[in-house]
Amino acid sequence: MERGEEEKIVIVGGGICGLATALALHRKGIESIVLERSENLRATGAAIIVQPNGWRALDQLGIASKLRQTALSIQSGQYITVKDGKKKDLPVGDVGELRCLKRTDLLNALAENLPADTVHLGCKVMSIKLDPSTSYPILQLQDGSVLMAKVVIGCDGVNSTIANILGLNSTRLFSTSVIRGFTNYETGHEFGGAFLVFSKDDVQLGLLPVTEKLVYWFVTRKQTSQDSKASKSQTLIKELTVEAMKDFPIHIMEMVKDSDVDSLHLTDLRFRAPWDLLGSNLRRGSVTLAGDAMHAMAPFLAQGGSASLEDAVVLARCLSQNQTMRVDEKQAKTMINVEAALDQYAKERKMRVFWLSLETFLIGTMLDTSTLLVKSLCIISLMVLFRDKIAHTRYDCGRL
Repeated sequence: MERGEEEKIVIVGGGICGLATALALHRKGIESIVLERSENLRATGAAIIVQPNGWRALDQLGIASKLRQTALSIQSGQYITVKDGKKKDLPVGDVGELRCLKRTDLLNALAENLPADTVHLGCKVMSIKLDPSTSYPILQLQDGSVLMAKVVIGCDGVNSTIANILGLNSTRLFSTSVIRGFTNYETGHEFGGAFLVFSKDDVQLGLLPVTEKLVYWFVTRKQTSQDSKASKSQTLIKELTVEAMKDFPIHIMEMVKDSDVDSLHLTDLRFRAPWDLLGSNLRRGSVTLAGDAMHAMAPFLAQGGSASLEDAVVLARCLSQNQTMRVDEKQAKTMINVEAALDQYAKERKMRVFWLSLETFLIGTMLDTSTLLVKSLCIISLMVLFRDKIAHTRYDCGRL
């Protein structure tokens, strides 16, 4: 980057949300650049579960048809209690289109459809301040260069620097950790198109087929004193996960033992309190948020990724709808009423992500607490507020 270089729209963060936002803007003829601090695009977390609302967004982005070719359709689901072997059907068949994508497939599909030189790797944003004369954001990068932007979109994840600038409180932690990984079956697996959840005490394992040979699985359990060390050692992650699977069905333990070590990832479950979303206007000047930076939520509804794709579509649409053509003596210029566009975006997204965040917060607290009263209050709240357990999958973010 050149010192003092100007860009119209700068997206901070080159994950799923950042790339999706850049692609949505590109589809509307609006240029942007993506600043990613890593030296390459990262696919942390192995896979992403995409429900119907996410597929509607991917259709608008123009990459859904390609991605459907890389992932099986999930047709059924079962919840299995390990101690007694009891089975209960999950409402998967009622949901509609449900598939599990490799994050690398999704990232590559997004990146491949962007113009050359949209994504700038190895660009870490150190600080942002508003220019006193123009009120435009000025970004200071780690290499000492400076960028002036007309719009900054923070897609920089759960520990977002941009969220701090907007005055949002830091994300919070559940006392639960999640381990994610892939297992490849060379001769094919036995799970068909089923989403299975095995539960024993405080440990749950969920699995979803990605292809006829590849299975994505995740384990949620209470944090342990070894987690900090294990998060840096994939071999230790596997050992601890196998240990947590004691007394689980043999074929499930074997799946974990045979998993691809390089795919294993252990993380804490962070979330943004739903009341923090209500108390913020999600915009400061021409700076706003999208994805986990705005609505970090635990994976209990598997909606974090799909909600991020929705953000991208809605944000690009709002910016496009607030464009006007201005003609002077020399040329015609396209101008965007940025503040109106970002206010429109924030208004449209606030209640959607609030209700998603509230539902995941109640589920997480119910699983997290050892207090019977708190657990009971969470159950009652879920029954009253979220009687329809799959309503969140019917949301339509609209046309791009």
